[in-house]
Amino acid sequence: MSEITALGLYSGGLDSLLACRVIAAQGIRVIALKFVTPFFDHDLLTREEEFQREVMRKHGVDVRLVDLSEGYIELLRNPAHGYGKHFNPCIDCKIFMLTRARELMPRYDASFLFTGEVLGQRPMSQRRDTLRVIERDSKCEDILLRPLCAKRLDPTRPEREGMVDREKLYGFSGRGRKDQMALAREFGITEYPAPAGGCILTDPNLGARIERFYQGHFATGRESIEVGDIKLLQVGRQFLLPGGTWLVLGRKQAENERIKKLYEPGDWLLKMEDRPGPTGLLRRAEQTVAGTEQEEEILRLAAGLVVRYGKKIHGETPPATVRIYGEGKEETMTAHPVDGTDFAC
Repeated sequence: MSEITALGLYSGGLDSLLACRVIAAQGIRVIALKFVTPFFDHDLLTREEEFQREVMRKHGVDVRLVDLSEGYIELLRNPAHGYGKHFNPCIDCKIFMLTRARELMPRYDASFLFTGEVLGQRPMSQRRDTLRVIERDSKCEDILLRPLCAKRLDPTRPEREGMVDREKLYGFSGRGRKDQMALAREFGITEYPAPAGGCILTDPNLGARIERFYQGHFATGRESIEVGDIKLLQVGRQFLLPGGTWLVLGRKQAENERIKKLYEPGDWLLKMEDRPGPTGLLRRAEQTVAGTEQEEEILRLAAGLVVRYGKKIHGETPPATVRIYGEGKEETMTAHPVDGTDFAC
């Protein structure tokens, strides 16, 4: 094995996997960096070793998880290069990742970086001019290699200095996948995900919800956004009650359990005592609801929504007793079902 080490950005998709295999085929030690944030792949942090073993077994790639959550949450407030079609800051995202990868080079004694980017594949972040901007703003000029489209770009230092044989790189371009699929067959790669956006910020519904959260529509406050908030935004039915009070209801038992795990001190939970139904969570209710003039109205609406989405009895939705509890909160109330259409978000 060569003494040369390269760090690659690894999304788990075919392009990044191929880039790893192309570089490794030249006898270079490859360490794949899998970046995670609350917007993509954050749950991998709970099973890191299992994930590493799985990727090594399937693809022979040594992958390391890198959590970018804190910095990424701040980046999203005002990305220098703006947003894509939805709330996705694709250019700034790539700059942020490459900046972090460059900072990690000394830890792994790496000589250069590489990605699976293909010229012209994505309209926002993979144009020729944008690729140059990403290199410049991440301070990765001349140390960033894109092996799948390298022959359509100027040679980088790893190529000029003989660390990498440019003739064994590729000149892919455009949005088609035929070249990549053919190369995958050459490497014997048969199992890989279909091309799709794994980042929830590109989703028109979730992206819009997160954007409203950042705009301050939720009473929890745009200045104190936390990882748990972003994860909660992705679960169940979501409602904005008067005053921007944030209510989340589980749609099935698995979501009920997830909501309970995302409970934090200061939240209030809601649950019917009479029959099965959703678990509800009022985020930071102790700070935004308790003692306010709207507390009674908000609790009536929240409890009514819990009842509305609970199990029907002979096709009807009768009133039910709802328990509201949390740190410093414990009460029950009889609630009638209410229509949540005007509060859904």
